[in-house]
Amino acid sequence: MKTPPEAVPSLPKRERIATETIAATIRRALHFGAGRPTPRELAEVEQLLRSHIAVLLTEVRAAAPPQNPLVAEECQMASRCKGIEQRMAEGHAHGSLAAHVQVHLLARDCQWLLAHYTARAGW
Repeated sequence: MKTPPEAVPSLPKRERIATETIAATIRRALHFGAGRPTPRELAEVEQLLRSHIAVLLTEVRAAAPPQNPLVAEECQMASRCKGIEQRMAEGHAHGSLAAHVQVHLLARDCQWLLAHYTARAGW
């Protein structure tokens, strides 16, 4: 027997994260390995990745179960989130190669967060 819609408790509406936009930014950043992006392009994608990571990191941490030091997966997740947070705190890279590497690392971090977000949200 189905529960009538009025009997189902309503959850607070949260703003939906634009997963397709984030995925497109990640693809763009990872595609830079096939060419020579300008410093402006690198800076633009870096800023987009940083904003995506900030949103996803908050969501992934909020959805994570309370950390249990005896569960390896939870420890690894907490450790990876902490590493991403530290990379975000590093600031902008100086020099073309350093900026290129930083954008790639941020793209991989964003990709990991997006995978965890979509897995937990059931998208």
